[in-house]
Amino acid sequence: MLTKGDDYPIHQTAEPVAYAGTDRNFYDRYFFNGYAPDGETFFAVAFGVYPHLNVADAHLSVVTGGVQHCLHASALLSDRMDLRVGPIRIEVLEPLQRLKVVVEAAEGLAAEITFEGRAFPIEEPRFIRRNGTRAFMDYTRLTQNVRCTGWVEVDGERREIDGWFGSRDRSWGIRPVGAPDPQPPVPQTVSGFFWQWTPLNFSDRSVFFHVNADPDGRPWNTRAVILPDGAGPDAGWETPGARMEDVVLIPGTRHARTARLAIPLEQGEARIGFEPFLTFLMRGVGYGGEWRHGGYKGELAVAREDIVLAQTNMVAPENWHIQALSRVTLETPGEAPQQGLGVFEQLIAGPYRPYGL
Repeated sequence: MLTKGDDYPIHQTAEPVAYAGTDRNFYDRYFFNGYAPDGETFFAVAFGVYPHLNVADAHLSVVTGGVQHCLHASALLSDRMDLRVGPIRIEVLEPLQRLKVVVEAAEGLAAEITFEGRAFPIEEPRFIRRNGTRAFMDYTRLTQNVRCTGWVEVDGERREIDGWFGSRDRSWGIRPVGAPDPQPPVPQTVSGFFWQWTPLNFSDRSVFFHVNADPDGRPWNTRAVILPDGAGPDAGWETPGARMEDVVLIPGTRHARTARLAIPLEQGEARIGFEPFLTFLMRGVGYGGEWRHGGYKGELAVAREDIVLAQTNMVAPENWHIQALSRVTLETPGEAPQQGLGVFEQLIAGPYRPYGL
């Protein structure tokens, strides 16, 4: 069961905070994103602690004008309840409902953004995966769609945030973090990792879908949830039977040009069409690359990185992991179609035979 303590980075295992344990790859992380109604600006924030590596890191990344502007910060971990790394800090105003991110001006970027939940967060099915006998991941995550208010600033140009939607999550447990393990599992085999995650915002409801699948397309963790605004912890519709269909990849890449999600309901089947139009590289908030999560950078390091998206090689492995801001259309039996916005997160590493990869 989720409790208020689960909105603080104090976990020791992939269980909620009531349980404790140790593992070199244990982490505890916040993630936020938000987007303007016109889709012209997209931002994301990540903040993680890695108790057994004695490292904490944080990132702000803003896409505007076709450029992804990134602020990276890494430091030695001090008090796990001190939610600050360099210029980036998090304030938990009301656990499971309202949180605030403050980025003091650094390297030309700054922000002050409050995130308020549209409903009680969902607890996703626990993620457990092994490579042979070794635990590759074992973690719990809560996800919540949010309304965003505040502002974000890039090189002195401030954009007010009002009427923006977004999503946030909190995850904790075991994932590969920091330096790679020098001794991989043996015997070594060709493996793959397939991931899709789609928190979507409509005017009166949120829709969530995720799937982890093996290289042959068999899901090993998947669920869809439809949650009306204001819903409590036991409300909404959920099913493990949703399917991402009709995926058309951008030629030469591992990213979708279009897709359609089917969600079985009691009265029929809801269908959601995806039209991705903005690409956000997840390495801009520490998912791989030079500023990967848990990487040791010394007592304190802060740096800026600018990525011109039109000049970026999307085929390169460091750019496989993306969030694609998408216009989405929800068709539910007995209701008029709804338009919305959301992200279509994608990571396909290694073979995935249903897509010919």
